[in-house]
Amino acid sequence: MSLRVLVGCKRVIDYAVKIRVRPDKLGVVTDGVKHSMNPFDEIAIEEAVRLKEKKIAKEVIAVSCGPTQAQETIRTALAMGADRGIHVEIPAKEMEKLEPLHVSKILAKLAEKEGAELLIVGKQAIDDDSNATAQMTAALLDWPQATFASKLEKKDGLLEVTREVDGGLETIKVKLPAVVSADLRLNEPRYATLPNIMKAKKKKIAKMKAADLGVDPSPHFEVIEVSDPPAREAGIKVEDVETLLGKLKEVGRI
Repeated sequence: MSLRVLVGCKRVIDYAVKIRVRPDKLGVVTDGVKHSMNPFDEIAIEEAVRLKEKKIAKEVIAVSCGPTQAQETIRTALAMGADRGIHVEIPAKEMEKLEPLHVSKILAKLAEKEGAELLIVGKQAIDDDSNATAQMTAALLDWPQATFASKLEKKDGLLEVTREVDGGLETIKVKLPAVVSADLRLNEPRYATLPNIMKAKKKKIAKMKAADLGVDPSPHFEVIEVSDPPAREAGIKVEDVETLLGKLKEVGRI
């Protein structure tokens, strides 16, 4: 049975950009800053496309929440091989306060609406590092979850997933439909070729609002202050092990 795969792809500040805190200390500077697809979501898109190439998936749908610019992220996913996109419009100001729970509710509603049998997302976004969307979406749908996936195979109607855990690797089998979160070693995303970028411009992107899915994006918490991490103190060189031990004792490390 070929699967319909739904993939979340978030627009984030590019990983190479130096993050600056806003003067009001309520967030980070986003205006005039380069954005790109969250790297873990790129891995999720790549895995979904590979499943389609293996005839395991019949359709790959890329979903992104955010302002108009989020369509650029969806176009990147389409150029990588996704079949169509869904843009859930969230104004830039509201996007700052959008929480993983809101995204989970949106993805759960879309999975039901589209009849998806597999939902793949990146294990975390590099902007808020929440690592919560996959888990909460699985709970809302009452689907099995396979998080931190480094290998994905379909065997005998089940999904066999190798997970990265603190102690090494863990292999589990889950029934479909299921939710999977992609870890760094799952694959290496392809570069979109120029012909595929041109083809992506003709692929459809459906637009809707969170309210159309019955989701209220009102925040559950308030940001009091965002600040830079403390500057790291300069290190010192020591001549020998005895001096090192003495210095460590002075600062109470041993």
